[in-house]
Amino acid sequence: MSLEQHVDRSGPPPRIEVIGTVPGAPQIPDGAEAMTILVTLPPGSPGAPPHRHSGPAYGYVVKGAIVFELEGEPERVVHAGGTFWEPGGDVIHYQDGNHLDDEESAFVVTMFCAPGQPMLTVVEPDELKAREHRRAPRP
Repeated sequence: MSLEQHVDRSGPPPRIEVIGTVPGAPQIPDGAEAMTILVTLPPGSPGAPPHRHSGPAYGYVVKGAIVFELEGEPERVVHAGGTFWEPGGDVIHYQDGNHLDDEESAFVVTMFCAPGQPMLTVVEPDELKAREHRRAPRP
């Protein structure tokens, strides 16, 4: 039976819209802890320093626009209504700052933390320097 057949006939059915997909997404670690957070960035905020996650993370920009950059990928701006994905593990997440200087931006992200590992680990400057060759050219 379809979803529409289960909906109360006194009102319209829900509208379901796919806003993002992740083809070939890596597996969630066995025993992972899932955490969903809302991050609100003040105008001009650079966001978190370069870091990595112990498992995959999937996010949705609620308002404004963020600058998003993963190791090996060019930085990009993700606007409200857009999604982003990171595989976690060894990949460095360079940027998640507010692209706007005059208003807040916010995103929701669900992270899957490997058991016994921190959800976020800041990457030290010496490691960033050693891995410079893996970073996509900057605009």
